[in-house]
Amino acid sequence: MARRAPLGTPTRGTTNPNRLRRVDRWLAGAPQVSTVLRRATDPLVVDLGYGASGITAFELAQRLRAGHPRVRVLGLELDPDRVAAAMPLAQPPWLEFRRGGFELAGTRPVLVRAFNVLRQYAEDEVAGAWQTIVDRLAPGGLLVEGTCDEIGRLCSWVTVSAAGPHRLTLSYKLSTLDRPSTVAERLPKALIHRNVPGEPVHEFLSILDSCWAAAAPHSAFGIRFRWLETVRMLTTRWPVLDGTRRWRLGELSVPWHTVAPL
Repeated sequence: MARRAPLGTPTRGTTNPNRLRRVDRWLAGAPQVSTVLRRATDPLVVDLGYGASGITAFELAQRLRAGHPRVRVLGLELDPDRVAAAMPLAQPPWLEFRRGGFELAGTRPVLVRAFNVLRQYAEDEVAGAWQTIVDRLAPGGLLVEGTCDEIGRLCSWVTVSAAGPHRLTLSYKLSTLDRPSTVAERLPKALIHRNVPGEPVHEFLSILDSCWAAAAPHSAFGIRFRWLETVRMLTTRWPVLDGTRRWRLGELSVPWHTVAPL
């Protein structure tokens, strides 16, 4: 029987060292991710569409294995030339590279990180892509799908399980933050075209900006104090997840249903 071709469309492949450090930090510290990795008999993690260089898959393996030494990372790319280019970074069995796409090369990982993969897809293709990936996860597995800028200062991602998407997370390098809504250009594909009046994500970012403006006096104590006050104000107007420990890192998570497209 002929082997089926990997599912998906090749990405531009742009990547840089430390570009995905913000989502990696979240993955390494989020309780729901830690629970999945800790309970798994085989804690396999797939870095889907790692790009022209395997460096971000290498970094993901290092960061996750610091707290979960049993983790194995498999980098998947559609382009065989990219797989070949990444091979010098491979360190079997905890870091390997293979050709594959949304079908996950026949594996059953407990966690998939897919960053800057769906940006070129049509919005109406996103739900199908999510479902294709989630259907191939091990029971209880998670998909973390999102977008970031070229050097990782602005990031956003959606956490998806078998029950569907359940949270949106924003992450900022606070020292370069102008206003929170600048992340709009780096929203996941499911939301990036929805930042228009009348859509929940537009209302959310507008309220977040207004809280940021109101918290301006706290800048006298440093940008982090302004951000923490921004989030504190936001909690009175919008459901916010997690707590100060994550907020101090420039992170903010909200339930998916509060920002989901209408």
